[in-house]
Amino acid sequence: MKHANISIFVPHVGCPNQCSFCNQHSISGVQAVPDATFVAKTCTDALEFMGERAKNAEIAFFGGSFTAIDRALMISLLEAAFAFVQNGSFKGIRISTRPDAIDEEILSLLRCYGVTAIELGAQSMDNGVLRKNQRGHTAQDVTNASQLIRRYGFELGLQMMVGLYGDTPETVMKTAQKLALLRPDTVRIYPTVVIRHTMLAELYEQGAYTPITVQEAVQISAKLLELFEGSGIRVIRLGLHASDVLERDILAGGYHPALRELCEAELFRKSMLTALAQQNILQGNITIRVPKGCVSKAIGQHKSNLTALQSLGYHAKFTEDNTLTGYSCIIQQQIKEVEHCI
Repeated sequence: MKHANISIFVPHVGCPNQCSFCNQHSISGVQAVPDATFVAKTCTDALEFMGERAKNAEIAFFGGSFTAIDRALMISLLEAAFAFVQNGSFKGIRISTRPDAIDEEILSLLRCYGVTAIELGAQSMDNGVLRKNQRGHTAQDVTNASQLIRRYGFELGLQMMVGLYGDTPETVMKTAQKLALLRPDTVRIYPTVVIRHTMLAELYEQGAYTPITVQEAVQISAKLLELFEGSGIRVIRLGLHASDVLERDILAGGYHPALRELCEAELFRKSMLTALAQQNILQGNITIRVPKGCVSKAIGQHKSNLTALQSLGYHAKFTEDNTLTGYSCIIQQQIKEVEHCI
């Protein structure tokens, strides 16, 4: 069964500072801090809706710095969620937190309450970028926390951002490479979005910060997707989750509701163009074989890749090939037979 999260957002609670990009109320659409009653109701409602599928799902506390919130509140939320893990309704609890809010004492506590996975908001592994965006932690904090989480037997997730204030394509790729070396189980990639009532919004309006565009976000995020998946690391999210509240408050940046589809189409486009060049197929009718279930990804959103191939003189037909994986493809040129009259 496909993995699912029962998401419970804890906006801003526990954050020791205000990061340059952060407006959790807009990102999550949640204004109020949840309590144990809310957690219990959310889990009960999800259980009724999901039925047997719930056994493969995790209760997920997202949106804030979970291990930095008031300890009594944190324990009350965990207790409410853990009751559903103990009775077998859900398989575990997932939390997200800051790298500098992890230590052995907190990990022991989390293990007692059925937490199975911990995601760290690393965002960057460049200390200069972290300082400029007021993260309040260092790259070494990410490394230390990741190693400790691994040692305690939790699933490790890492989150990174693309196009932060002070970022460059080089710092982004170095961040990804350093995160991959930490061997996380999962990664989330978030191109930076400028949201109202943030430091980035002020810098943007002053002309001091140039946000990443959607096209730039696609180009670099596609490379990151290829890097992580090539290292055997699952990318479980690419881009912010779409919502009316978020889209209302966005001023600029690398936001698209189907960003992952655009990135996957970009990787297939590069794969196809490389294969055509290697085989010296200059134009004409072609059949493109792609991995099973990937025809729509290869064709691209709104048939973007098909249109691009047509503009280059190719008339493409796509088909599945069970032997292929990733973003690979095999291209065959279809030669028309010519009838000769005598």
